[in-house]
Amino acid sequence: QVQLVESGGGLVQAGGSLSVSCAASGNIFRPNVMAWYRQAPGKDRDLVAAAFSTGPRTYGDSVKGRFTITRDNAENTVYLQMNNLKYEDTAVYYCNYRHLSGRDDYWGQGTQVTVSS
Repeated sequence: QVQLVESGGGLVQAGGSLSVSCAASGNIFRPNVMAWYRQAPGKDRDLVAAAFSTGPRTYGDSVKGRFTITRDNAENTVYLQMNNLKYEDTAVYYCNYRHLSGRDDYWGQGTQVTVSS
């Protein structure tokens, strides 16, 4: 089992910044990927950013240049810095941990990010 504890998020005006973090604990094995997804009402859950334990980072097209994901492998924690937030970034943000073999796939409870226009 893997537990994911998310923190951060909240309400911000358009153009502002927020950060969220996700700490994983339990049976953590490498190689793995920790990522942020988001889901707005009535829409699919989409990838925001991912950080692989081996180093690579990847971003969804809509957040490139505005969001930055960082990772502390020693603490099994990922951070998502969100800058120049837009109204359309409003969503519930979910943390995901997945072992690259696919055998483990866990989700956090989600944290709300609301951007006012």
